[in-house]
Amino acid sequence: MPISEPVRNTERIWRRHRATHGQAVEIGERIRNRLELERPVKRKTVLTRLSQEEAARFARFAERVRGKRALLVKTLLHSGAQIAEFVTLRVDDFSLEEAKLHIRKGKNRKARDVSILPELARELRAHFADRRGGNLFECRFARSYTPRRVQQIVKEIAIGAGIAKRVYPHLLRYAVAPRLVEGGLPLDQVQEYLGYRGDAITT
Repeated sequence: MPISEPVRNTERIWRRHRATHGQAVEIGERIRNRLELERPVKRKTVLTRLSQEEAARFARFAERVRGKRALLVKTLLHSGAQIAEFVTLRVDDFSLEEAKLHIRKGKNRKARDVSILPELARELRAHFADRRGGNLFECRFARSYTPRRVQQIVKEIAIGAGIAKRVYPHLLRYAVAPRLVEGGLPLDQVQEYLGYRGDAITT
């Protein structure tokens, strides 16, 4: 049945009695119990992750793909940046000498530096050539890549690597923590690397 009318009637009753949010929740709970209505079963969300083998296969295929697309994916994979952070990176956020990227608009609005492989830093420097400003990666008309376009590129690389599951930028971020831990980086430093402020992460 359409629920618009019961919603309006319930709203009028709650407004008349000036029920707070907590009281409204309690009222709903008591009515549910009196009518012996069962709560809907919550679906358990299973977080899909890349296995170590899949992450390695993705990285190997990205190495074989040439051009800006490959460099973009490799930088995303090794930096552990969120997509919103990644598309705002600029040339002056990159340091060749320190092999680092400075993420200005990080998680929880906290800036941080992330280390990248020296060879990746050299590839980025060659990619910039004489350019000293602008976006880290630019498409036509010197515009930054959109999150949607980066998602498409990641998907294309995953398909090329023969990975059946859906692969998207945030999934690559989950693949960073195990690699850093295996490399000997303490968990608290891994959290800082990914921009967490005391939040628990699992590897």
